Amino acid sequence: MTSLTTHRVPFGQWETWTAVFAPDLPVPGALPLIVLHGGPGMAHNYLKNLKALTATGRTVILYDQLGCGNSSHLPDAHEGFWVPELFVDEFHNLLEYFRIGSFHLLGQSWGGMLGAEIAVRQPSGLASLSICNSPASMELWAEAAAELRKDLPREVRDALTLHEKAGTLTSPEYSAATMAFYERHVCRISPLPADFEQSVAQMEAEPTVYHTMNGPNELHVIGTLRDWSVIDRLHLVRAPTLIVAGEFDEATPATWAPFITNIPKVDSHVFPGASHCTHLEQPEGFQRVIAAHLARHDQPRHS
Repeated sequence: MTSLTTHRVPFGQWETWTAVFAPDLPVPGALPLIVLHGGPGMAHNYLKNLKALTATGRTVILYDQLGCGNSSHLPDAHEGFWVPELFVDEFHNLLEYFRIGSFHLLGQSWGGMLGAEIAVRQPSGLASLSICNSPASMELWAEAAAELRKDLPREVRDALTLHEKAGTLTSPEYSAATMAFYERHVCRISPLPADFEQSVAQMEAEPTVYHTMNGPNELHVIGTLRDWSVIDRLHLVRAPTLIVAGEFDEATPATWAPFITNIPKVDSHVFPGASHCTHLEQPEGFQRVIAAHLARHDQPRHS
């Protein structure tokens, strides 16, 4: 059993909505886990099943990053406002608000990219990092997407290319073609889990962050993150790191190979049969792997 408290954490002139899941039986030395959602702009909903990690006796904290979900929305913010540094600052603001010392950090998709951005800054108290279904650069991500779309049915590939060239990205035909990719490489559960649909629905209702930073969809990255890379800074990560991916993940091995090559203390785990939403497709196995990683690094690190 767990208890839930929600908070509206002041962040400058805005607010970050935060959910804190606390275990009924805390385990001494079990550090809190902070979870970073993807998108950018997909909100916390689709990661709610990670509250099950309170079974390890630790607190689990999820939050909606600025611009989405229950946090402050800024549809009129200029393009240059939406940069990774904004979300790094928001994260540190939460640490200060909750007076968190040592902690674990888990990021999924964009959340893993944000987790890497946080870790290369070597924050005190970071006991471990889990990067789940994430690329080390958007160039590698785009290259992987181009390779994966080659394996789509010809009519799907043609529809994607046609509408991207024409700029008709709101066409029902284009949406259907995009969904064919998603069903293979984003979430292989049918029908889609309700938590996932909630995150998608809120993003579609307020797409500012996703459209500005990413673009219209996972296959067509034309936003401010298109040139993002953390590869040349990964040697600065001091925290022991776990890389997680699915066999059919849109984050293919080529996209996360630099994490393995450049992070000094790193392990990896690939889930057979899973795709980008590994935590939804294989929740028990995913939670077991993450729990073991957290337990190995529960004692605060000393510099």
